Amino acid sequence: MGRTVVITGAFSYTGKYTTRLLLQRAFRVCTLTGHPRSGDTSVGAPELSGNNGIGVSPYNFEHPEELKASLSGASTLINTYWVRFTRGRTTFETAVRNSRTLIQAARDAGVRRIVHVSIANPALESPLAYYRGKALVEQAVRESGLSYCIVRPTVIFGREDILINNIAWFVRHLPFFGIPGDGKYAIRPIYVEDMARLLADAVDGRDNSEINAVGPETFSFEELVRVIARAIGSPVRLLHVPTPLAYASTTVMGWLLRDVVLTWEEYKGLMDNLLAPKGPATGQTKLSQWISENPDNVGRHYASEVKRHYSKSNG
Repeated sequence: MGRTVVITGAFSYTGKYTTRLLLQRAFRVCTLTGHPRSGDTSVGAPELSGNNGIGVSPYNFEHPEELKASLSGASTLINTYWVRFTRGRTTFETAVRNSRTLIQAARDAGVRRIVHVSIANPALESPLAYYRGKALVEQAVRESGLSYCIVRPTVIFGREDILINNIAWFVRHLPFFGIPGDGKYAIRPIYVEDMARLLADAVDGRDNSEINAVGPETFSFEELVRVIARAIGSPVRLLHVPTPLAYASTTVMGWLLRDVVLTWEEYKGLMDNLLAPKGPATGQTKLSQWISENPDNVGRHYASEVKRHYSKSNG
């Protein structure tokens, strides 16, 4: 029983890397997913789908007893479940409600520990629904009575990420790149494998803890774009533009790409320096070094959030 972990989204971006580590460490892994029939291989994880011994169950938020049954026998729940933006009936409010249902089901099923993925600088009083919702879920984790570790990432980079990849895609394809405002607001990105290690390591913990998942480098946003452009050899020109104009431009690009490029809340969180928490680095991999060694792996294709998470019939 002590070697069974349930992770939400084992076929997702961060979940895939975490699941690999857990399997290497001889844990039995089960997953809760919105795509239980086929497994999500859209982020390049075919080795984790099919007959690989990973138990697959749907989220079943509307049927807590079935959700409880899916969690039965596990000692730890790694929770990566959240939504990036409102779409149709999917809202931050429903994400908070579903998260509370999941936490209660874990407690009822006898799970002893929750490793919860949050966001840097959540706050109950935040005017941003994304950050406020994350804070409400953290509150539910703390009040659950279970042992917990809350991991707060900023931006996670790697071969299949969305934000860094899409910045590189725009830099490759456009002659100009608009920097909202002065571009001096900071960001501390963490490598996906470092993030996965934090989650996997927290499974064996006993104490309650909260960890900022941040890498060893801090960039201003303008510096970040320059690092990406230099690594991929792009001559793109950077232009400082008013934030509303930058947001309007990405909204139009989103319509053309049938995606949500960046939300207003993501603009505000970035420009309010919420993605650069203070404190020591918990990741070791430098984005500047990684991208200089992998220039052909970023920005070759646009990564669609909508296609990745909402294109399947049961998404």
